[in-house]
Amino acid sequence: MAIPVDGRGGGASPAGPERRPSEFTPARRLLRRLVEIMALPIMWQERLDRLVGLVASDLVAEVCSVYARRPGDILELFSSQGLNLTAVHLTRLRVGEGLVGQVALDGEVVNVSDAKQDPRFAYRPETGEEAYSSLLGAPIVRDGQIIGVVVVQNQAKRVYAEDEVEALQIVATLLAEVLASNPDLSRERISAPASPIRLEGVRLSDGAAIAEALPHRTGIKVTRVVADDPEVEVRRLDKAIASLRASVDAMLALPEIDTGEQREVLEAYRMFARDAGWLRRMREVIQTGLSAEAAVKQVQDQTRLRMAHLTDDYLRERLLDLVDLADRLLLILTGGMSPAQAEDLPESFIVIARSLGPAELLDFDRKRLAGIVLEEGSPTAHVTILARALGIPMLGRVESALVHVERGDLIALDGQNGLVYVRPSEDVEQAMRLSLDARAARKRAFAGLRHEPSVTRDGVSIRLMLNAAFLIDIDHLEAVNADGIGLYRTELGFMVRDRYPDVHEQEKTYAAVMDAANGKPVTFRTLDVGSDKLLPYWKVPREENPAMGWRAIRLSLDRPAMLRDQLRALVRAAAGRPLRIMFPMIAEVAELDAALAVLDRELDRTRKAGLPVPEPLQVGAMLEVPALYWQLPALLKRVDFISVGSNDLGQFLFACDRGNPELIGRYDALSPAFLTFLRDLVLRCRTAGVELSLCGEMASRPLEAMTLIGLGFRNLSLMPGDFDAVKAVVRSVTCGGLASYLDRLYELPVHSLRASLREYGMDHGVYLNASSIPLP
Repeated sequence: MAIPVDGRGGGASPAGPERRPSEFTPARRLLRRLVEIMALPIMWQERLDRLVGLVASDLVAEVCSVYARRPGDILELFSSQGLNLTAVHLTRLRVGEGLVGQVALDGEVVNVSDAKQDPRFAYRPETGEEAYSSLLGAPIVRDGQIIGVVVVQNQAKRVYAEDEVEALQIVATLLAEVLASNPDLSRERISAPASPIRLEGVRLSDGAAIAEALPHRTGIKVTRVVADDPEVEVRRLDKAIASLRASVDAMLALPEIDTGEQREVLEAYRMFARDAGWLRRMREVIQTGLSAEAAVKQVQDQTRLRMAHLTDDYLRERLLDLVDLADRLLLILTGGMSPAQAEDLPESFIVIARSLGPAELLDFDRKRLAGIVLEEGSPTAHVTILARALGIPMLGRVESALVHVERGDLIALDGQNGLVYVRPSEDVEQAMRLSLDARAARKRAFAGLRHEPSVTRDGVSIRLMLNAAFLIDIDHLEAVNADGIGLYRTELGFMVRDRYPDVHEQEKTYAAVMDAANGKPVTFRTLDVGSDKLLPYWKVPREENPAMGWRAIRLSLDRPAMLRDQLRALVRAAAGRPLRIMFPMIAEVAELDAALAVLDRELDRTRKAGLPVPEPLQVGAMLEVPALYWQLPALLKRVDFISVGSNDLGQFLFACDRGNPELIGRYDALSPAFLTFLRDLVLRCRTAGVELSLCGEMASRPLEAMTLIGLGFRNLSLMPGDFDAVKAVVRSVTCGGLASYLDRLYELPVHSLRASLREYGMDHGVYLNASSIPLP
């Protein structure tokens, strides 16, 4: 299993033997000379200027410049050899502006032969850089943050060679330590005010707690950057990896790690510790002249950069495991100690962290760990799954949590409502403590609905299914009493491998999923790769607009062998059992027909081999592209079911990139336009007798789920953590009354119907949150 960690377009590291140390003698010599300059007792600016001059000389560049990132996302020219010296500390660019700004925005190397002709070029006359054509720029990264950019330039038009690019990246690693040593540039911490504050986040694991804050900052400092003998460093790395693997094995032996979800998480984590691509990349970096710990840190920072550009939560979570493993490796290599092992931990504490791995969570004493607050975090991350299994309340995406919290601060964590109270006032604290008992009773009431039928107050049955991507996710079926798997995302099984899985491997995986489902239906979606979901062993061309580019069914039809392999594996895995196959991102019926033709050939092939074919076989399409709506008459004759992918459908319908933070709130899924589209789709599918479901984020949110039921949806597929809340909505809503209310809203000229629908739910006793459920 390999995930791209080198930050260079998502491709895996080249296969083949590792390069010999002799090939990198110039780079190591440059590093040693740079380290010598860093040790000189000179002022900070003079040290930086000497480093820049040495890099320019060694790389035979006429210009070498360093830009530092300042508050407000400004890049300031801090040192230069070759540009006008008067421009130093005067020239500024915004992040994203010019070629230098592009490096700071994307975290990727820019290598152009004629910078002035590049449309991204931003000219600053005070620099005098009009005399130079070629430009090579690399990000300066520390702790996953881009803190600057280093650039070399030449008058000649040329593309810099691979060894020059690599040398500049190594220089950037050292410059990160230089910039971080400047107190004016180091990240300023806002002093925590003495007054109470309230922070908001996203519920990851339900619950509530009051305890002391324990900020979790690994802050592992790499002091030894350069090494003389790469072979010694490789042995140090291998020894540390062996120790890391042994520690994970020890966790698996803990008595509280049973045979269920916790064990599955750690087994997956242990698999990451054996990731061949990750280990190979670290060994390659060591061959450039860096120490083992510096190599681990560089690969970790590149992994963080890659995470920043991903919108797919599953892939981000797998990369986060590699970041966590790198932290543990660094502790072993540097002889450091995890914050969880400190002797002065309070009796009860809430961990405040940027991110956390599953092994880090298990490092803490579970008797003392009352809750977790993360600046990052995701509902399906391994650490989230583990926190839920252990019953630990956890919030994610709490912005600047580490900035506002000091160790020892009293923290009140309200997991249900996504709130964190820092240093709460006495009356807030008292009210919070009094509510803990009531909350526990309501939680029992919530769980009490789990095994009740999923039927509305007026007797309408609603099928509640789960979204899944790995075998571990199937465990949730029985835990939440779901009706089946409404969306099995097969692409994730391809993305966490270091090579393409053959038909036999795929068949084994799909059969295991069906076995684990124990007769409950599973809807397998064929490969939905492309966009930000890249296969690490398969390079694809870079696209300006990947969400609307070469992905999903388009890619599968252009690579029919891959589609044939997957369909063959699914048909064989069923072994005569029922099978549901769904094709993603169908934009026109002709695409579906082409995919069905491939499926028919595989069915014939299976019959001729004397093997049983699926019985029954149901085929469906995802409706994510609005154009397909206007081909419904032809589509409905060909499919057994349609599933709405509300995330993509929303962004395409509104021409609004859901990954762009500037557009958050620009459109609402509960707008009249979107709800009218969905209402009409429901009516047309109902008339044709075709099953309709929705498997996007809308299905997992109580208010949106209530609305979908009112629109006429009878099949919802959602995340396991949101199942109880949606079940409560189902059992407390009256379909007929809500449908009649919605009929009065479709033509309203408003941005959103959210407030009106929330008021309706509250007025009609719909359980939109745990506090609305009456206590037993």
